[in-house]
Amino acid sequence: MAEPRYKAVVDQLAQDIRAGAIAAGTRLPTHRELAQREGIALVTATRVYAELRTMGLISGETGRGTFVKETALAPGQGVDLDAVAADMVDLSFNYPSLPGQAELLRGALRQLAGAGDLEALLRYQPHGGRLADRAAIARHLVRRGLSVEAERVMIVDGAQHGLAVTLMALLEPGDVVAVDALTYPGFRLVAEMQRLELVAVPAAGAGPDLGALETLCRRRRVKAIYTMPTLNNPLGWVMAATRRRELVAIARRHGLLIVEDGAYAYLAKDPPPPLAMLAPERTVYVSGFSKSVAAGLRVGFAVAPPDQVRAMARAIRATTWNTPGVMTAITAGWLEDGTVARLEDEKRADATRRQRLAAERLGPIKRIGHPSSYFVWLPLGEAVRADQVAMALQRERVSVSTAEPFAAGRQVPHAIRLALGSVEIGRLRSALDLVRAAIEARTF
Repeated sequence: MAEPRYKAVVDQLAQDIRAGAIAAGTRLPTHRELAQREGIALVTATRVYAELRTMGLISGETGRGTFVKETALAPGQGVDLDAVAADMVDLSFNYPSLPGQAELLRGALRQLAGAGDLEALLRYQPHGGRLADRAAIARHLVRRGLSVEAERVMIVDGAQHGLAVTLMALLEPGDVVAVDALTYPGFRLVAEMQRLELVAVPAAGAGPDLGALETLCRRRRVKAIYTMPTLNNPLGWVMAATRRRELVAIARRHGLLIVEDGAYAYLAKDPPPPLAMLAPERTVYVSGFSKSVAAGLRVGFAVAPPDQVRAMARAIRATTWNTPGVMTAITAGWLEDGTVARLEDEKRADATRRQRLAAERLGPIKRIGHPSSYFVWLPLGEAVRADQVAMALQRERVSVSTAEPFAAGRQVPHAIRLALGSVEIGRLRSALDLVRAAIEARTF
């Protein structure tokens, strides 16, 4: 049987792009022009471009056309730590650490070694964690404006595991989940693994367009919404209290599960109450201590609605049986003696310093972000292509994220996200100068 004509067109274009015969940034013919040139139907030309887009070779931009992407970029920019070489300045991923944290760990290990219940930490723990440790987390959550019973706190292996457990326990493959048009890549990944359908909700100022969400819920059977109301990643917004109440009203009207991600919430000073406080019966609040304490700690938590605690516990049992007792005990100790609270305050101050540095070094380049967050979003002008900026910086040994890992819909804006929390302040200053130079060289 002869190979379909469109396959030959796809293969030839893919070969030319990978060989460099069609340079990155080249504007490709319109669908109609391609159809005429290759003697194929318009619908077939559309299929050709769809397949090339799936292969990661091109991107379609509303109002501008279809362009060849920079294929020399490391795969998974902004998501895969393996894509960042050891000699790179990493502005793609946040793992903030403060001086003296290693000594804190040494002290905690010595203290734990002298504890009377050390033997118990070597045995299996309850699936949701020991009640005393869950109570320590519940007391800590009061700092975030969230008052919960210890029995609703499920200890997990970091916030990412908390998201996976939530989706596994409470949703089914094929369920529709509303997400911000620009959202956390880790959630997109776990949703893809769970075969969920993500539908992007556009932004409207500091939060999702709730009118668009209402329309979506009337048109589709949406089962859940995933959102980061306090310090959205990557845009850094903090949703106002009135908008939070409106979102909760929509969720109740349409029976939505709310998955609230609070990974960066500790960086916002005095934000409105979490959605989990406004709608505890339908909200799962997920967070952890990777950002506020240390990435290697891998202790997180999910606050479940009362009637979903058992389902969440089953999902924890299915994925990891229980969280590691030693790391959880260290975390609980730091929660009780105030170490976590102190680190959160110090990191909020550190993030504020880094944001000020970004404003100083980036100068006139447009920035979107929160004044005390560890990331900043740089929307690029019409003539500037994000993949080319990222590639230029990669040659300078600086790794940044393009918008692609964050885009939940087909429309991918030309933008760069900078993670400010992973490098020493002097290296950050130099890297920011390189970012500005790379953008300005393509602007003027």
